Amino acid sequence: MSVQWYFEDFHPGQEIDLGERIVTEEEIVAFARDFDPQPFHVDREAGAASIYGGVIASGWHTCSMMMRMVVDGMMCAASSLGSPGLEKVRWIRPLHPGDTLRVRYITQQVKASASKPDRGVVWSKWIATNQHGEEVCTVEGMGMFGRRPREGSHD
Repeated sequence: MSVQWYFEDFHPGQEIDLGERIVTEEEIVAFARDFDPQPFHVDREAGAASIYGGVIASGWHTCSMMMRMVVDGMMCAASSLGSPGLEKVRWIRPLHPGDTLRVRYITQQVKASASKPDRGVVWSKWIATNQHGEEVCTVEGMGMFGRRPREGSHD
């Protein structure tokens, strides 16, 4: 793996477009059967009779898809050291079969570690929208990233 994103590459206000994917009813139901089997996630008739008018993705499924897009679109090429946690998750509107999920990673704040000079923390907000540009979900949290190795170092 070639690292393209180090702590120093992040700055407040930066937006990274992580692409899009179409969400299928099959994946919505499969995820929900395993992890969130509420009727409006797993059953067409129950979904149709609900306030949502059809099957919708679990919010946890939406977050999982967002995570996959963040990993594929950036983290696989980053000096990521994991995350100490999330601060806020918002499910703003339902995600329906056939919707196109688009994710943006927005850097909000960066801070180099005072006690561990080989890393820093990046606070970010992930914004997921549908094909109409409407917000579906937001996730706010932090990630730890390694600092860029100095020239001539053996890091």
